[in-house]
Amino acid sequence: MQPRASRDEIVGPYGEGSLKIRISAPPVDGKANQHLLKFIARAFGVTRSQVALLKGSTGRDKQLEITAPGRIPTAAQIDNRIVGQTR
Repeated sequence: MQPRASRDEIVGPYGEGSLKIRISAPPVDGKANQHLLKFIARAFGVTRSQVALLKGSTGRDKQLEITAPGRIPTAAQIDNRIVGQTR
Protein backbone atom coordinates (compact mmCIF):
# COMPACT_ATOMS: atom_id res chain seq x y z
CA MET A 1 0.00 0.00 0.00
CA GLN A 2 1.19 3.47 -0.87
CA PRO A 3 -0.40 6.10 1.39
CA ARG A 4 -0.81 9.80 0.59
CA ALA A 5 -1.35 9.14 -3.14
CA SER A 6 -3.28 11.53 -5.38
CA ARG A 7 -6.18 9.05 -5.62
CA ASP A 8 -7.39 5.66 -4.42
CA GLU A 9 -6.68 2.88 -6.89
CA ILE A 10 -5.60 -0.71 -7.37
CA VAL A 11 -2.48 -0.31 -9.49
CA GLY A 12 -1.97 -3.95 -10.36
CA PRO A 13 -0.03 -7.09 -9.44
CA TYR A 14 2.93 -6.63 -7.13
CA GLY A 15 5.10 -9.69 -6.78
CA GLU A 16 3.43 -13.07 -6.47
CA GLY A 17 -0.07 -13.08 -5.01
CA SER A 18 -0.07 -9.39 -4.05
CA LEU A 19 -1.58 -6.18 -5.34
CA LYS A 20 -0.17 -2.68 -5.26
CA ILE A 21 -2.76 -0.23 -3.97
CA ARG A 22 -2.56 3.54 -3.66
CA ILE A 23 -4.59 5.28 -0.98
CA SER A 24 -5.06 9.04 -0.62
CA ALA A 25 -5.19 9.03 3.19
CA PRO A 26 -2.05 9.92 5.17
CA PRO A 27 -0.33 7.25 7.30
CA VAL A 28 -1.27 9.01 10.56
CA ASP A 29 -3.18 7.52 13.50
CA GLY A 30 -4.34 4.51 11.44
CA LYS A 31 -6.22 6.68 8.92
CA ALA A 32 -4.58 5.02 5.92
CA ASN A 33 -5.43 1.54 7.22
CA GLN A 34 -9.09 2.43 7.79
CA HIS A 35 -9.27 4.09 4.39
CA LEU A 36 -7.69 0.99 2.79
CA LEU A 37 -10.25 -1.32 4.41
CA LYS A 38 -13.15 0.84 3.15
CA PHE A 39 -11.66 0.97 -0.35
CA ILE A 40 -11.10 -2.80 -0.50
CA ALA A 41 -14.63 -3.45 0.77
CA ARG A 42 -16.02 -1.33 -2.05
CA ALA A 43 -13.78 -2.92 -4.70
CA PHE A 44 -14.77 -6.44 -3.65
CA GLY A 45 -18.45 -5.71 -3.10
CA VAL A 46 -18.59 -6.41 0.64
CA THR A 47 -19.32 -4.46 3.80
CA ARG A 48 -16.47 -2.91 5.75
CA SER A 49 -16.96 -5.50 8.50
CA GLN A 50 -16.11 -8.29 6.02
CA VAL A 51 -12.57 -6.94 5.53
CA ALA A 52 -9.96 -7.51 8.24
CA LEU A 53 -6.36 -6.37 8.52
CA LEU A 54 -4.43 -9.47 9.63
CA LYS A 55 -0.82 -8.23 9.41
CA GLY A 56 1.07 -5.06 8.63
CA SER A 57 -0.73 -2.37 10.59
CA THR A 58 2.40 -0.19 10.71
CA GLY A 59 4.09 -1.08 7.43
CA ARG A 60 3.33 -0.80 3.72
CA ASP A 61 3.00 -4.56 3.26
CA LYS A 62 -0.38 -5.69 4.53
CA GLN A 63 -2.27 -8.96 4.72
CA LEU A 64 -6.04 -8.66 4.50
CA GLU A 65 -8.86 -11.15 4.83
CA ILE A 66 -12.04 -10.62 2.78
CA THR A 67 -14.96 -12.74 3.92
CA ALA A 68 -17.28 -13.92 1.11
CA PRO A 69 -16.32 -11.37 -1.58
CA GLY A 70 -19.27 -10.26 -3.67
CA ARG A 71 -16.99 -9.85 -6.69
CA ILE A 72 -13.35 -10.31 -7.59
CA PRO A 73 -11.75 -7.53 -9.65
CA THR A 74 -10.69 -8.96 -13.00
CA ALA A 75 -7.25 -8.49 -14.53
CA ALA A 76 -8.83 -6.13 -17.08
CA GLN A 77 -10.34 -4.00 -14.30
CA ILE A 78 -7.00 -3.86 -12.52
CA ASP A 79 -5.22 -3.04 -15.78
CA ASN A 80 -7.72 -0.22 -16.30
CA ARG A 81 -7.20 0.82 -12.69
CA ILE A 82 -9.99 0.37 -10.21
CA VAL A 83 -10.51 3.80 -8.80
CA GLY A 84 -12.95 4.48 -6.01
CA GLN A 85 -14.04 7.16 -3.62
CA THR A 86 -14.49 6.14 -0.01
CA ARG A 87 -15.25 9.48 1.55
